[in-house]
Amino acid sequence: MSNSAPLPTIAFLGIGLMGKPMASRLLRAGYRVSAWNRTRAKAEELASLNAEVAKTPGDAVADAEIVITMLEAGPIVAEVLEAALPHLRKGSLVIDMSSTRQSEAQAFHAKLAARGVAFMDAPVSGGVLGAEAGSLAIMAGGAASDFARAESVLKVMGRPTLVGPAGCGQVAKLCNQLIVGGTLCIVAEALLLAQAGGADPVAVRAAIRGGFAESRILEVHGQRMLERNFMPGGQVKSQAKDLENVLIAAAAAGITLPVTELVAESYRSILDAVPNADQSAALLALEQLNLGKRVGDAPNQLP
Repeated sequence: MSNSAPLPTIAFLGIGLMGKPMASRLLRAGYRVSAWNRTRAKAEELASLNAEVAKTPGDAVADAEIVITMLEAGPIVAEVLEAALPHLRKGSLVIDMSSTRQSEAQAFHAKLAARGVAFMDAPVSGGVLGAEAGSLAIMAGGAASDFARAESVLKVMGRPTLVGPAGCGQVAKLCNQLIVGGTLCIVAEALLLAQAGGADPVAVRAAIRGGFAESRILEVHGQRMLERNFMPGGQVKSQAKDLENVLIAAAAAGITLPVTELVAESYRSILDAVPNADQSAALLALEQLNLGKRVGDAPNQLP
């Protein structure tokens, strides 16, 4: 960041599990941030970092050059942007960092462009730990000029990459979630096979670490499965939503993704029972298919 140019004023809409550490990093980096959350008390937690707590989305965005949204799903983003729309400054930039459908991101882009407001979709991967550490993978869709304008802000929160025009950030996020969801299910199958085959699943995981099977999923979520620690983290309901959106995007692109269909069905099977559990609960879905077979003897830790 240049010392000569003033930092842009930011509105941050959505101070939840991810939004709070993301907004906190911006505040600690010296940005002026106006924070809004539907449950006001969550936004007020940032007051100690000198955030301005706004009563409405409109109040939050009125003086903002850059508006960041980090909300639960596309329909909620649409609702909040609708409330903010009359108050957005012409020439400002809206960056939606939520996970939505590509079609929703493209609709936001068109609606804002008609009002002279730029738009980028920039969903993230890395979870709460990544948000706290400022190491999120940020997948941005938008104009190159808008990305250049936002890059220094995004770098406070992680590693931004421009992947294409508006809507393509969401495609990249779906690719990420497809790999994460599929790998979670495969790691669960490997650990259950080790247990059922008479091996120690803890030792099997240790033995294959560092080889071609190594991954962040095996490292973090493999350990969660062994401990049966399903406290969130990324949640079953979020993974299920993302996988449904992968299938919708695949249909729109005219392709079939057979493995993704199986993974999506696995998450659907536990969605009603443990929607708020960590996504590593893919193990529970697998154990439902294999009654009497279980990884370890620890009790389940569930929200």
